[in-house]
Amino acid sequence: MGNPLLDVQHISVSIDEKQVLHDVSLQIGKGETHVLMGPNGAGKSTLGNMLLGNPVYHLDGGKIIFGGKDIDGEKTDQRAKDGMFLSFQNPLEVPGISLETFIRSSLQQRTGEHVKLFQFQKDLKAAMQLLNMDESYASRDLNVGFSGGERKKSEILQLLMLNPSFAVLDETDSGLDVDAVRTVSKGIEEYQKKRDGALLIITHSTKILESLHVDFTHVLVKGTIVKTGDGALVQEINEHGFEQFLGTGGSEAHE
Repeated sequence: MGNPLLDVQHISVSIDEKQVLHDVSLQIGKGETHVLMGPNGAGKSTLGNMLLGNPVYHLDGGKIIFGGKDIDGEKTDQRAKDGMFLSFQNPLEVPGISLETFIRSSLQQRTGEHVKLFQFQKDLKAAMQLLNMDESYASRDLNVGFSGGERKKSEILQLLMLNPSFAVLDETDSGLDVDAVRTVSKGIEEYQKKRDGALLIITHSTKILESLHVDFTHVLVKGTIVKTGDGALVQEINEHGFEQFLGTGGSEAHE
């Protein structure tokens, strides 16, 4: 790899003075899809939150380089403007702002340019059709009254519309039925095909990955990456689980 889009260099991360990640390194290039897997409590979500600058987490050591720039100290909104995106494991309700308005405002903040309404609504409609979302959801308050599946579709809709250069998808498939997983996976596949963005998909399942091209797979156990492989590692985990990795890793971690 030449100059990676994201270069995580030996980071250790703590929350409430308890270290969760230990000496984690990761490089992700433009257009690559990386999968981060591991048992519950391994620290997968901690890594995603740390990358996006969640102030609850503290960087004890190491560096996070994004787009050739050290982003330690940057707030989450600046990281988003830089081109980073996080799909939440449990998307929150945001009363008072519609899904459409939220995405349009976010896009304007992301690009610094005026978003033309007609083209935006045309693109939004096409993306919602791809995700089998009822168009009425565009005018509803963000996630208010949405089912779990519709909230996850809303997250992928934002991914497609905001077109970030790097996206972390945190347990996007959790709590979804088979049909919803297929639909969400279709949206992620569309992002892969039409955009030069990079993905870090955090999951402990493999269903969402079945139709996606995976370049690298990382296994996180007790806050430490214990194995890295290609897409074939996903199938190995699907067949044998995480038991072979549970004797490795650092001290107890958290999600």
